[in-house]
Amino acid sequence: MFLFLVVALAVVVAAVTLAVVGGGEGDGPLPDAAPERLQDPLPPDRPVNRADIESLRFPLAARGYRMADVDDALSRLGAELAERDARIADLESALAGAQSGPGGRVPMDKPAPEDQQ
Repeated sequence: MFLFLVVALAVVVAAVTLAVVGGGEGDGPLPDAAPERLQDPLPPDRPVNRADIESLRFPLAARGYRMADVDDALSRLGAELAERDARIADLESALAGAQSGPGGRVPMDKPAPEDQQ
């Protein structure tokens, strides 16, 4: 009886091994799965908005997320934030120049030029 169980176990192990390796049927071993990659859902033709960030999902890798995908998204977001900050600074300086020019208003938080003497 013991010999029968050992032979049966060997047959089962061989059958499972052949099934996994591709024992002659089909195209051979299991086909390679295409790696799951981020398809860059951030829009290339317009600035990123809040909805784009909320819908951003990264594919899982063996130990979390793929660093390249996360780095690419963070680089893109950092560049857009830097561009927006520069644009805001330009607009604020243009507004300050327009307000301090002839006939312009002086902001309430700064004293008028005649009060500074």
